[in-house]
Amino acid sequence: MKGNRIQGTLRSYLRWPLLLTPLLFVMNIHIYFVDVKAGAIMTLYVSLYTIIAFLLLYYKRGQLLKDIVTYAIRFNHTTKRLANDLDIPILIADWSGNCLWHNNKFKENFCPEGTKNKFAVDSVIPNLTVETYPKTYEKNSEIHFHCEDVFYKAVIQKVNVDKMPEKEGGSADTMGLGDNFYVFFIYDETEIVHYIKENNEQRLDVGLLYIDNYDESLEPVDEVRRALLSAMLDRKINKYMSKIDAITKKLEKDKYIFLFKHKYLSYLQNDKFSLLDDIRNINVREEGTITISMGIGTQGETYKKRQEYSRTAIDLALARGGDQVVVKTKDNLLYYGGKSRQQEKNTRVKARVKAHALRESIEAAEQVIIMAHRMPDEDALGSAVGIYRIADSLGKPAHILINKVSSSLRPVVNMLLENGNYPEDFIISGETAKEIFTEGTLLVIVDVNHVSYTDEPALVEKASSLVVLDHHRQSGESFANPTLSYIESYASSACEMVAEVLQYVGDEVKLKPYEADVMYSGIMIDTNNFLNKPGVRTFEAVAFLRRSGADISKIRKLFRCDIHEYKIRAQAVQNTEIYMDYYAISQCDANECESPTIIGAKIANELLDIDKVKATFVLTEYEGKIYISARSIDELNVQIVMERLGGGGHINSAGAQLENCTLAEGVEILHQTLQQMKQDGDLI
Repeated sequence: MKGNRIQGTLRSYLRWPLLLTPLLFVMNIHIYFVDVKAGAIMTLYVSLYTIIAFLLLYYKRGQLLKDIVTYAIRFNHTTKRLANDLDIPILIADWSGNCLWHNNKFKENFCPEGTKNKFAVDSVIPNLTVETYPKTYEKNSEIHFHCEDVFYKAVIQKVNVDKMPEKEGGSADTMGLGDNFYVFFIYDETEIVHYIKENNEQRLDVGLLYIDNYDESLEPVDEVRRALLSAMLDRKINKYMSKIDAITKKLEKDKYIFLFKHKYLSYLQNDKFSLLDDIRNINVREEGTITISMGIGTQGETYKKRQEYSRTAIDLALARGGDQVVVKTKDNLLYYGGKSRQQEKNTRVKARVKAHALRESIEAAEQVIIMAHRMPDEDALGSAVGIYRIADSLGKPAHILINKVSSSLRPVVNMLLENGNYPEDFIISGETAKEIFTEGTLLVIVDVNHVSYTDEPALVEKASSLVVLDHHRQSGESFANPTLSYIESYASSACEMVAEVLQYVGDEVKLKPYEADVMYSGIMIDTNNFLNKPGVRTFEAVAFLRRSGADISKIRKLFRCDIHEYKIRAQAVQNTEIYMDYYAISQCDANECESPTIIGAKIANELLDIDKVKATFVLTEYEGKIYISARSIDELNVQIVMERLGGGGHINSAGAQLENCTLAEGVEILHQTLQQMKQDGDLI
C-alpha cells in the first residue's frame, strides 16, 4: 500500500461491484423493450444496487485497510519469528563483511558472550572472509570449515537490492544494505564428514614387503640356523602385521604382500615403522644384517590402482638403497627409515646385463648425446667420458653436453682436449644439442636422476630413447619410461658404475690413459679420497682404471686450487658454528669464485674431520639461490635432511637449493629443520 490507496489485485477485487453496474444498466434498457413496467421496476433496483455498492466501498474502506495492515503485521512478525527461531544459522552481511542481522541459532553457535549486534563476520568465523563471497548473483559460494569438533558448510548468496520489491519495511538505504548484501546459510555436516572419514578409514591399503638382502645374509649361514632365522623373520613380520589387523601373504621366500585398513596407516607412521629396526636387530652374523623395504599404496580410486602405487613405492624404496618405507598417494610420496648404509652386493650380474643392454641401445642409435647435471663435477665428466668411449668404439658419433665449465673442472677438460684427438664437437652446449637432436638420437644421462637437475631438461622431453646411469638415491621426481635405467645407490660414484660397464660392454672398447685419469679423479672426488663410502667394488673399479693407465701424480695436480680459493675455505672453516652440539654449519662467501658450490662441497668434507661432528652443512650463494652441501660419515643420513628442504642425494653426501632467501635466512631454515627432525625422532 502506498499512502491510503489500495493497489494491485485487491483494488480490482473491491471495485468489481461498481464495474458490473454498467452491465446492469444495459440489461435494464433491454427489458424496457420487452416490457416498460418491468423495465421501470428494474431501474429502481439497479439504482438501489449502485447506491449500496458506493456506500459499502466508501464506508468499509477504512476497516478493510485496518484489517489488511493487521494481517500484514502479523504475517511479517510470524516470518521474522520463524527465521529467527529456525534451526539453521542464518546471517545477513553487507559488502564489507559486517553483520546486519543474524538469527538466534547463529548467535548460539558462533557468537561469544557479549558480542554486539554489529560485528565483522570473519571475527567470529575466520574462514568467511570477504574474498570468499560470491562475485555474481547466479552462483553461490560454498565454504567448508570447522569449529572444534563440529564441521560446517556455509552457502553464501549474493542479493541485489534493486531487484527486490520495495517497501516492506523501507528502502535499502534505510536498512543500511547499500546496493548488494550477502545471505549466509550455515549447515552442520559433522555427521556426513564422520561417515566419509569412517568409510575412508575402512578402505584397504596395499603394501609390499621385500627382504633386501635375503640371499646375501643367509647364504653363508649353516642350514639349521638358516631355517631358524627364516622362521624368526616370518614371526616378526606376522606379529607386527597382527597389530594392525593386516592380511599377510608370503609370495616368495623374501617377498610379502599385506592388506590393512587405512585407519592404521597413521599408527604405522607414528610408530616410524619400527619393524625396520626389529628386523635390522636380528643377529645373522658379525659382518652383516638383514634389512627390509616396504612400499605402501594408498588413496587410489580402486584396489588395482593402490596395488600399482605400492609397486611403484617398493621399486623406489629399493632404488633408494632399501631399509626404508615409501608411502605413495595419488599426489605425494613419503619416506621413512633409510638410515642405514646399503650393503654392497658382490655379484656383478646386474652390471653385465646392463652393459649388454647399453651396447644394444648405442648400436641402434644414429648418434649419442651424453648429459649430466648442471655445473658438472669430475664424477659427472668422468662417467660421461666413459660412455663416450663406448659409443666411439662402436662407431657412433657422440657428444658430451656441458653448458658451463667450472673453474675446478677446467683443468680436467683442458687435459682431455690436449691429450685426446677429439673432434671439435666433442663437447657441445645445450643450444647446439637441440639443433642436432634427431629422432634417432640416444640421450644418456649420467650422475643425476632428477629431470630438473639435468644440464638441459628440454632434451629429456624430446628424447624417444633414454638411458639413465646414476648412483644417487631416487626421490619422487624421476625420468618417465627410460629405455634403460641403471641406478645403484650402493655405488660410490657414477664413474665406478661406468668402469664396471666398460669391462663387460665388449673387448673392442679400450679406455685411453687420460680418460682413465678423469674417471679415477671422479671416484676420488665423490669418495673424498676414498674416505667416504668406498666398497670392494670401488677398489676393483680403481684397479681397472689403473690397468687402463690412470696416473695418480697427474690426478693430484688436477685437484690443486689457487691461493684465493684456499683463503675462502679457511675463512669458512673459521666461521663455522657447531649447532645442537653435533652439526657443523658454515656460510661460504665465494661470490668472486667461478664455482662457489664446488668450494662449498670441499669445505663440507673438511669439516667432517672435527671431533664429535655428526654432519656438516655449508651454505653458498650462487646465481640468486642458496646451495647447501651436506656431508656425514655414518652417524646421520643427510639425505633425509636435504629431502626436507626439497633436495636429496646419498646417506652421507647430499644437497639442496633454497630460493628467495639470504644466507642468514637459509641458516635459520636449516636450524628449524634440524630442530623439527629432532622432535620427530629422525635425528640419531
